[in-house]
Amino acid sequence: MRMLRLPAAAVALSMMLLACVPLPGTRTPPANDSAQRAQALYTRGQFEQSADAYMTLAGQDAQYSDYYRLLAAESWRQGGKLDRSEQALANVRRNHLEGEDAIRFDLLRAEFALRRNDPATALSLAGNPEHPISPGLMARLLEVRARAQAAGGDHWSAAQTRIGMDASLTGIDREHNRKLALAELVAMGADNLAATDARLGADDHLKPWVHEAQTQLGVAVARAPAQLAQPVGTVGAGGQPGVREGYRAPTAVALLLPASGPLSSAGNVVRDGFFAAYLDAGRNGAPRPSVKVYDSGNDAAHTLSAYDQAVKDGATLVVGPLNRDGVAALFGRGALSVPVLALNHPTERVLPPGGASEFGLLPEAEGAQVADHMIDRGITSAVAMLSSDDFASRAGKAFAAEYAARGGKLTRTITLPVNAVNFSDQIDGIDSAEGSGIFISMKPQQARLLLPQLRLAKVTAPVFGTSHIYAGVDDATSDKDLDGVEFCDAPWMFDAQPGLPRRGDLSAGLTSVRGVNARLFAFGMDAWALVPYVDWLRSHVGSYLPGASGQLTADEFGRVRRVLTWARFQDGLARPVAGSLEMDAPAATGIEDSSSNTQ
Repeated sequence: MRMLRLPAAAVALSMMLLACVPLPGTRTPPANDSAQRAQALYTRGQFEQSADAYMTLAGQDAQYSDYYRLLAAESWRQGGKLDRSEQALANVRRNHLEGEDAIRFDLLRAEFALRRNDPATALSLAGNPEHPISPGLMARLLEVRARAQAAGGDHWSAAQTRIGMDASLTGIDREHNRKLALAELVAMGADNLAATDARLGADDHLKPWVHEAQTQLGVAVARAPAQLAQPVGTVGAGGQPGVREGYRAPTAVALLLPASGPLSSAGNVVRDGFFAAYLDAGRNGAPRPSVKVYDSGNDAAHTLSAYDQAVKDGATLVVGPLNRDGVAALFGRGALSVPVLALNHPTERVLPPGGASEFGLLPEAEGAQVADHMIDRGITSAVAMLSSDDFASRAGKAFAAEYAARGGKLTRTITLPVNAVNFSDQIDGIDSAEGSGIFISMKPQQARLLLPQLRLAKVTAPVFGTSHIYAGVDDATSDKDLDGVEFCDAPWMFDAQPGLPRRGDLSAGLTSVRGVNARLFAFGMDAWALVPYVDWLRSHVGSYLPGASGQLTADEFGRVRRVLTWARFQDGLARPVAGSLEMDAPAATGIEDSSSNTQ
């Protein structure tokens, strides 16, 4: 006979949900040794022996034969003997079952209907129960319903059902369910997803899932503004001194960073920032974990080896790695035995698995925040002038998507070769009409050439940029030409985030806090700051951590997002704009990524 053909993830999830449902129903026979032995066999995973034992009981006890046959069918189903399960179920009289036993009967029938390619019947059998049922059985019912909806071609309803299950699942169950939910959305296609996105309200809980599916299809989408309602740690938690609400420190942290190779310099700066914040955190008396540093190398194999060694050594949280291939390899393992706070995002756009979070310095975050800032300033048309490097290209794409989503019109996108010095051809024709602005993403050397040429061409539109325009040091003579340019950056670059070790105080003794390295140092500081709060951020929408690299908040998928501060060049000096760290700060985009600084 043909076995039920399901995606491997669906089979695994279905089996796990079945396993979590207690077999005894509402109406059960009196306890007896034979029934207990059958149940013990089931608990040990000896499903065929358990089914045989239940069938023997069904033949011996006419009063409860239907109940025992149902348990035998469940056992054979759990063991993958679907033909025998269906044969046993065929002799069960539903009107002899009560409560949850009747629902289990219907769900088995629904699964067999799916096996016969009859999703309509399966869906009718997986309807809403008249009375409350146990959480495990409800999860199983929703799983069958989602499969029936998918088999009937109703991908949107299947996705909705699975998303509704998300909060009640944990670990590998949740991971499989999320993959299947996104697969249903992806199956809708880009056009249908765009139409669905347009119909959803700004605060609809389904919107982030639709955006995630669009991203997997390669569609650039605007991200909802980060919600910054209340900082973490505003309420004392009692007990130990210095412990605030949301603070939960692991007992042992493994820090995975490269000790040699092309990423070692970046790894050293991140390490310095991590331990600077770790040592500073000792002031408040809150418990801190032990920290051990592991060499994660520069490739996936070394990362996996370092992770496995950290787990063997007793780590209860792993922070890192820094390289994208290493993160992808870890995430590729699925649900992880020890949770991870990755310091980059994987090469492919995949969800963090169970027990994992992502944090990084993504160019897309800056491009989107510039777009929001310009729209908030009333600038509804813009020209983008981008360097030819990868950071600028990625920031430019995010700017274009966010700007359009907020109602802005991008009239031109101009790419400037890194080594060029004359931009007159590219500048020619730029409209300086009222209400227009210019978005730039480039390093200071190139911007110092561009801005004077814009002025000579009588282009007076305001200019807004990404952090790369600032070299991280005061250089009034060189940066005089950048006067008036506003850009987003990490608040710690200007000591604009209270409560943190001051950059100015550390710069005398640490070269890693000088210049552009200071952004990676701030990133390392925040890697430590997130350690006791990352779980709280994920489970409390609107909570945020005032960090060195920005205000930090987490989305429902475990990705830490940054809301940056704003600075402006005046008299050749970059200084934060007053009020730019207020709670209505411009939005950041979704996934943060350190790749631009480490690859």
